[in-house]
Amino acid sequence: QVRLAESGGGLVQAGGSLRLSCEVSGRTINRNSMGWFRQAPGKEREFVAVSNWSGGNTYYADSVKGRFTFSKDGAVNTWYLQMNSLKPEDTAVYYCASSLSSIPYTDRARYSYWGQGTQVTVSS
Repeated sequence: QVRLAESGGGLVQAGGSLRLSCEVSGRTINRNSMGWFRQAPGKEREFVAVSNWSGGNTYYADSVKGRFTFSKDGAVNTWYLQMNSLKPEDTAVYYCASSLSSIPYTDRARYSYWGQGTQVTVSS
């Protein structure tokens, strides 16, 4: 069992920054791909950024490319999503997810483990 715990969400003004954290624990395997997804009210959960375990292959949704950065600190088994130049349309619950595959798919159905989510609200 893989356990994921997100933190770092909050309220920020447009143009501001936040850093989300995802602490990974439990029966981790050093080939699981990781992902950040988000879900706004009334919308489906969508892909934000995914990466293989090493961090060597990372992909971003077009809507966040150039503004968000997905990284990891292997020493503490924590993944981060640095979000800069935030926009009101970034408002959503953000979820960290782990896949049993080494391939960083963008399809949320490929991810077996999910955190509880953290709310990000960007005011205009």
